[in-house]
Amino acid sequence: MKKMMSLLTILLTCSPLLAQKNVTISSPDKKIVVNVTTGNKLLYSISYQGKILLDPSPISLTLSDGKVLGQNIKLAKSPSVRSVNSQVKPLYGMAEVYPDVYNELLMDFTGGYSVVFRVYDKGVAYRLVTSFPGTIQVKNEEAVWNFPEKYQGYFHRVNGFETSFEEHYLHDAISVLDKGAIASLPLYVDAGVARMVITEADLLDYPGLYLTWNGKSGLQGVLPQVPKTVQPGGLKNFNLRVKERYDYLAETNGTRAFPWRLTVIVPEDKDLLNITLPYLLASESKIGDASWIKPGKVAWDWWNANNLTGVPFKTGFNTETYKYFIDFAARNGIEYINLDEGWSDQFDLLKVNDGSVTLGTNPTLGADLNMPELFRYAKEKNVGIILWCVWHTLDRQLEEALAQFEKWGVAGLKVDFMDRDDQLVVNFYERVAREAAKRHMLVNFHGAYKPTGLERTYPNVINREGVQGLEYNKFSNQATPEHAVSIPFIRMLAGPMDYTPGAMTNVNKEDFRIINDRPMSQGTRCQQLAMYVVYYAPLEMLSDAPTRYEKEPDILHFLASAPTVWDETLPLDGKVSDYVLMARRKGTTWWVGAMTDWTARSLTLDLQFLGEGTYRMELFRDGANAHRIGDDYVHEVITVTRNDKLSLDLAPGGGWAARITPTN
Repeated sequence: MKKMMSLLTILLTCSPLLAQKNVTISSPDKKIVVNVTTGNKLLYSISYQGKILLDPSPISLTLSDGKVLGQNIKLAKSPSVRSVNSQVKPLYGMAEVYPDVYNELLMDFTGGYSVVFRVYDKGVAYRLVTSFPGTIQVKNEEAVWNFPEKYQGYFHRVNGFETSFEEHYLHDAISVLDKGAIASLPLYVDAGVARMVITEADLLDYPGLYLTWNGKSGLQGVLPQVPKTVQPGGLKNFNLRVKERYDYLAETNGTRAFPWRLTVIVPEDKDLLNITLPYLLASESKIGDASWIKPGKVAWDWWNANNLTGVPFKTGFNTETYKYFIDFAARNGIEYINLDEGWSDQFDLLKVNDGSVTLGTNPTLGADLNMPELFRYAKEKNVGIILWCVWHTLDRQLEEALAQFEKWGVAGLKVDFMDRDDQLVVNFYERVAREAAKRHMLVNFHGAYKPTGLERTYPNVINREGVQGLEYNKFSNQATPEHAVSIPFIRMLAGPMDYTPGAMTNVNKEDFRIINDRPMSQGTRCQQLAMYVVYYAPLEMLSDAPTRYEKEPDILHFLASAPTVWDETLPLDGKVSDYVLMARRKGTTWWVGAMTDWTARSLTLDLQFLGEGTYRMELFRDGANAHRIGDDYVHEVITVTRNDKLSLDLAPGGGWAARITPTN
């Protein structure tokens, strides 16, 4: 339901149009108050429950012709306000419906531009809107968060604008982002009375936003300029490195809405676990019929290096290996398999690794791929195939590669190694999403910047990396349990997160070793299981080898039956970088996941969220020796009701996972 609000309701106070104005707008629950000031500068400030979170902070956009939007402001007409109380039903998501409830302020200025503020119960977003003829060049954007004091936070400190967006979260004063240091988004700020997370939404035809220390007590935005020249570089030349840039951020349509600058504001860490604001702020779907889009799970090859055991053939990039993956998926109701790096020449997607060339991460693996036969077999088994590709190879061969993929029957693309978010790369995302959708193909972006709601605009963009995931255990010791319980509160807030869980070799801190072709996870088996509940990934990986799962049918059954999209999400408890406990519902079945850092903990699970009657709870908990042997777990079935409270004892790096179904 939408209705215009009275100016008195919104507490709007304006003097004549050409003088300084102060406009105050609050969240529907009145806890968040935003004050917008116009005059010499466009400024906004935020308070929460009476405490100032943000001192007056400027907003402006400088164009290449010298025009500055946000300075010497004159209102073209009186500000308008409205209240929105509606629901958005996503094609898939963390819940059946997302409440879309906010108060909105629109201020139109002379000179052909406007600012829009939306104030939700859980955050504040603003964006600039322009209405100029033709195209414009954006020289600079002023996006500032002036805090009243020097806060602590969690953030990715990155080395410039070319990054995989897979850093470990640094917990420190935000003032360490000085001397040219920058942080990618989302960025978490502990303001005492509230937790704030800064990110952006509806990023289209424009570069991504980073933050740096402003020298006082706040942060200011910095953005990458448009690349002028690039050349191959990075790992195996999979990246295109920028050698020279133009002196502007974007050349874009003069009539457009710019990305939302979003500040999530909640009282407790656990409230960050079911934020949907980036999705709600994104442009609506540009795909007509989306009924073909199927979330699900994927049997993944790369993490386990195709290490099948007990099979009568040599494993590798060959048809027999992937037929085994297909059979495994079909037997267990797994919707997809993934052919990762090595199925083709990385720089020619029309050149299949059929044994005639030396390709892939491990060229000693027997290569003999018959793609038409593989796709025929997968279709017969009702299993989709997702193909990995280097992004700039796909970009160069887009039409011919997609034509070949469509002929084969490819279900989706895993597009990797962009490692940038300047305007050119942001536009690449949309171009691939659009062209893939025309051919009914899913897209999973890796080496990717954070989600900004593109999964709403193009629902076939079903997952995204932009996170330090399980793969890091193959070559570093950074993917720790502490990291695992940080990302649900920060990175996952932005949208789907392809962490790729499912390791079946699980060890404590002392026993961890880096073994690329036989990788392990840090923490317990039950922590890996809990990730399938805690982490939101509509296209979720089973990362270990099929034969590893087949040796433990109880684990396999739990993982294979776990949903990847949900009807309800219920955060129960949690503290960033320490622990997390949450429940999700699909149909009448509840799933619960708990995880901890390297500190053993006892958490209380209150089952009040269940309905009346009795329930069957199938649970997996850390075994008595899980602190020494991460693989140690207990699998049991008990009967529970909504009146029960359970004590969950988590080992260091431990976890707990359960499926709860009505007995009737």
